[in-house]
Amino acid sequence: MTINCKGSLIDISSPKVMGILNITPDSFYDGGKYSSDFDIINQTEKMLLEGATFIDVGAYSSRPGAQHISEDEELNRILPIIDLLVKEFSEIIISVDTFSSKVAKETIKAGAAIINDISGGNLDDNMFKTIAELQVPYILMHMLGTPQNMQLNPNYENIIQEITKYFAEKLYKLHQLNVNDVIIDMGFGFGKTATHNFEILKNLPYFKNLDSPILVGISRKSMLYKTLNITPKEALNATTSANTIALLNGANILRVHDVKEAIEAIKIVEQIL
Repeated sequence: MTINCKGSLIDISSPKVMGILNITPDSFYDGGKYSSDFDIINQTEKMLLEGATFIDVGAYSSRPGAQHISEDEELNRILPIIDLLVKEFSEIIISVDTFSSKVAKETIKAGAAIINDISGGNLDDNMFKTIAELQVPYILMHMLGTPQNMQLNPNYENIIQEITKYFAEKLYKLHQLNVNDVIIDMGFGFGKTATHNFEILKNLPYFKNLDSPILVGISRKSMLYKTLNITPKEALNATTSANTIALLNGANILRVHDVKEAIEAIKIVEQIL
């Protein structure tokens, strides 16, 4: 199982790690932490040395209730960072966390390789067409509503069936447009209660029927820290536990704040798979 990133085939049959680089001032865990070029380069280098295959850069905070910003502000935040990273790390594979087709187009032109869309094309009607034109890997996530309202009262009759139907319909549209590399992300915490999230984690093998690589992003999320009555800062052990379950259940990519620990989880799980 491979994905094509700027002409290089990345084998994800062996699980890979995507390191999170938040350049938003208000992200739930590390908002505002990486605001200078020095801090950004240091953190990126640390994640790459620890074994990250991808670096996911986000300039739009998608935490529950986050403030909406314009496309222009998003571009003003993210383009200088992509330029900085591409110059500093020639082999870097950058994923851009955006639901805007305009931001997708401009960031790929600037040197990014993957688009990670939390809305699965629902917040921008041009996104699928843009991905087809760009011919880049696309991370298709499930989210109920928008970051501003997704956690108000998430409700499903059968969450596994409903998410499966969502992905099947979206994958069909993308394949019709000849988009080759689509990675699916269940969207832990995006319009879901803790109970929903754990049900998805438990049933992750079911989504293998969709014949697409699976990305899991549960790093330090509220499903973990609220369950244990701790803070996001204290949730590294819980994250590793949840990532291990995700790997055993078929995850191909782990999207994390802590790369070293995720790589260690992969190495241990690979000993028994």
